[in-house]
Amino acid sequence: MAIGHVDQVAHYAVPRQPAPWPHQVGVVPPRARSFQHRPEGERLRAASRGGSPAVQCQVLVGTGGVGKTQLAADYANAFWEDCTLDVLVWITASTRSAAVTGYAQAGVELVCADPADPEQAARQFLAWLTPKGAARPCRWLVVLDDVADPADLHELWPPTVANGHTVITTRRRDAAVAGRGRLVEVGVFTEAEALAYLTDTLAVHARTELVDQLAALAHDLGHLPLALSQAAAYLTDSGLGCAAYRRELADRTRALADLLPEPGALPDDQPTPVTAAWSMSIDRAESLRPAGLARPMLELASMLDPNGVPASVLTSPPALHHLTSCRADAGTRRSTGPRQGIDHAEVTVEEAEMALRVLHRLSLADHTPGTPHQAARVHQLIQRTVRDQVPVTRRAALVRIAADALTAAWPGLERDTGHAQALRANAAALAEHAGEALYRPDTHVVLYRAGTSLGQTGQVTAARDYYRNLTGTTRRYLGADHPDTLRSRSQLAWWQGEAGDAAGAAAAFAELLQDQLRVLEPDHPDTLRTRHNLAEWRGEAGDAAGATTAFAELLRDQLRALGPEHPDTFTTRHNLAWWRGRLGDPAGAAAAFCELLQDQLRVLGRWHPHTLRTRNNLAWWRGETGDAAGAVAEFADILQDRRRMLGPLHPDTLRTRHNLAWWRGRLGDPAGAAAAFADILRDRLRVLGPDHPDTLRTRGHLAWWRGETGDVAGAAAATAELLEDQLRVLGPDHPHTLRTRGQLARWRGETGDVAGAVAATAELLQDQLRVLGADHADTLVTVQNLARWQRDGGHAASADGGR
Repeated sequence: MAIGHVDQVAHYAVPRQPAPWPHQVGVVPPRARSFQHRPEGERLRAASRGGSPAVQCQVLVGTGGVGKTQLAADYANAFWEDCTLDVLVWITASTRSAAVTGYAQAGVELVCADPADPEQAARQFLAWLTPKGAARPCRWLVVLDDVADPADLHELWPPTVANGHTVITTRRRDAAVAGRGRLVEVGVFTEAEALAYLTDTLAVHARTELVDQLAALAHDLGHLPLALSQAAAYLTDSGLGCAAYRRELADRTRALADLLPEPGALPDDQPTPVTAAWSMSIDRAESLRPAGLARPMLELASMLDPNGVPASVLTSPPALHHLTSCRADAGTRRSTGPRQGIDHAEVTVEEAEMALRVLHRLSLADHTPGTPHQAARVHQLIQRTVRDQVPVTRRAALVRIAADALTAAWPGLERDTGHAQALRANAAALAEHAGEALYRPDTHVVLYRAGTSLGQTGQVTAARDYYRNLTGTTRRYLGADHPDTLRSRSQLAWWQGEAGDAAGAAAAFAELLQDQLRVLEPDHPDTLRTRHNLAEWRGEAGDAAGATTAFAELLRDQLRALGPEHPDTFTTRHNLAWWRGRLGDPAGAAAAFCELLQDQLRVLGRWHPHTLRTRNNLAWWRGETGDAAGAVAEFADILQDRRRMLGPLHPDTLRTRHNLAWWRGRLGDPAGAAAAFADILRDRLRVLGPDHPDTLRTRGHLAWWRGETGDVAGAAAATAELLEDQLRVLGPDHPHTLRTRGQLARWRGETGDVAGAVAATAELLQDQLRVLGADHADTLVTVQNLARWQRDGGHAASADGGR
């Protein structure tokens, strides 16, 4: 708080002589209970050696509540107690009036300045701080605490001299402040500091709590010193245990202010509760250019992940529209006449970024454009305080705006795993406190996008678990028969299959189909799509004949309900052709793909992704009919087209490179195939990451063709490493994991360990019988391989591709 007001100074009598040294002006705040010594304090002290400041000015910068004032007070007291200072001046400089008052008080006491003219008294004191100003140079320290606006200190900055030292505490990161001296960023407590603080503070009141609960509470409060202090006081006053208090904190229906001490019960003479620590900064931010955008930008960011919001979210079209509407509303409230002075212009990306810079300047957010995936970070308690201040009538709309912004920023192709991870983290943070807003009037698409993103980046088990939770939530909010609940069940069944449980996926789709037939029309697109997925997973579960029959029946209904040129009809024809090939009719599959291709060329064109996909699988089945050279030539042509249309690193382009490499090996060039797979692996690692199924699949084929070149030991070692990763990522019962076990058994036999190959293959067969069944194609391959190893240790074959 300020030392005094300007009109108070005028009542002081002019002293007859200056106060003797050492002398202190102003009141240094008392040390807080359980004060923690921190690295930031060490950095402050390190700037002074032997009582002489090596750095004339130090600026402590950080958001409200991190303990800047306590650090400055500890520093000032340490120097004063060591008798290394002649004059210590502590000024609360939150306004220009307060700064002038503090300087004037010092001028009156040290220079005998006239208290009737505070501005002149302040100037006299600042001049006296220079070596020429005093009768003899004195060692001084001036602390300007809580500088709110650098403009308030125009012509009031202490001089830079060898015998003096200035410490500034501020939330501002403007160049006008930061450029004054050595910057000391003050953050939140470390985990150890926070735990020590809570333990020591509660111990003063004879309170003990479990260490893990205190650590968890510190995490809940984001390790913010002021919040920890006030939470400890609340625990003491209320008598609540730590676990019970954490449960109350987790209740998002309660405002944070209701879970902290009342203003009169704050510890350590704190003037305001933590929830009010940022209100003045937010008000000031609103007045800075671009005016009226800081608060709505902070509100939007407060709905998202405190660990970082991608720049693409906060500058997306929904975000810009939100900012535009808020600016127009603010203009309406400020206008003095009808529609006077209201800015209706659409907020630009540049203005949105400027709003983030304003929040950064006032330490309400950390804006780091150099890390676009986490461009804006807002402390979780600032977020909660801001959310608490959003009126209930606006809160649900703000949730949907944040969800729209996330959806708009989500790319159709997730090439950047870091970006995808950041988007998923933000979707999860939004869902955590959104309540039913993301489900009313319907389930927002961002919830489905987040789950599918997990699967598309290789986390198929996590995607399955995500949709299991989403299905339960949609059922609770919307009911079992709501289309969104049925949609969530469909996604759950799909990723159950992708996670390796093809039979379980088929059963889940069969159950879903019965409910859709009851709730929806038989020809409803969702019903037809479920029939498609049911046929697909029946085939993957080993029933290729059942899949072929089901796709043929579905095609008849789609031709009637949707027409021959509907995209879903084309997709069914595509999959029907595929399963004909898997059923043992590669020539029939090739013929069906050829016929489909002609129709797609006519309707969709040569460059459509579906057309390219059909060309890809036509080439595969031509190879399976015995025309390996034709397959290689066709894959080479497709690769050129996909590079031209999709780029060299698109997953479909990489898939074509994968198939081309495979058929080159089948054509008799195993060394060329191995080299190509090595190149593909490098690109897939860069684009998809190490755990994506396509990356793991490429590793398997690379190991295979290395073995075919004669490097059997290398193939065995690479396959063993792959198996470890598949067990971790996919689980022991996933078909790909089981297939890798078969390949590893083969390479062990090739290295001379025939007995080990027999034992491993026999063990694999038992697991495949349990997981896949006796009629599954992979099980039948293992039966053949076991017979070969038992007979003469002959080669075992395994391959997959296409699609």
